[in-house]
Amino acid sequence: MEAMHMGGHDDHYSDHGMGGMNAPPPSHGGMIMHHKMMMHMTFFWGKDTEVLFSGWPGTRTGMYVAALVFVFALAVLVEWLSHCNFIKPGPRHVGAGLTHTLLYTLRLGLSYMLMLALMSFNGGIFIAGLIGHTVGFLIFGSRVFKRSSEVDGKTFDLPPMHC
Repeated sequence: MEAMHMGGHDDHYSDHGMGGMNAPPPSHGGMIMHHKMMMHMTFFWGKDTEVLFSGWPGTRTGMYVAALVFVFALAVLVEWLSHCNFIKPGPRHVGAGLTHTLLYTLRLGLSYMLMLALMSFNGGIFIAGLIGHTVGFLIFGSRVFKRSSEVDGKTFDLPPMHC
């Protein structure tokens, strides 16, 4: 959305992109231009959105599809990390504890990134994340692809995520 404003320097401006600093917008030949990105607070449909980074994916369909694939893959990765078992059971030692902590931190960071992507309130992004979690759980967390010996008494590296 773009609006033009003709006025003097007595007007008050708030530039939220500068950390709350008050500064006039750029002037072009006596006209002051305001560039605003509308932030949605309800779900909406369409490819014209911003996900995680300013200007990404933009207005191009191909980039929107890339954002959908990225969010899907991110959700599958979070599920994989939630159900992986890299650390073998055994005596306590610092290396296993640090590895466990690193995996937890990685999963938490990726989960927060996914949450921020879903906060774009774009319906397609939300569905891509939901389907990614579903597919990830189906593959890594459910009993569909596991032998009964793998399921019985097996614990995972990270505790399950709880709401």
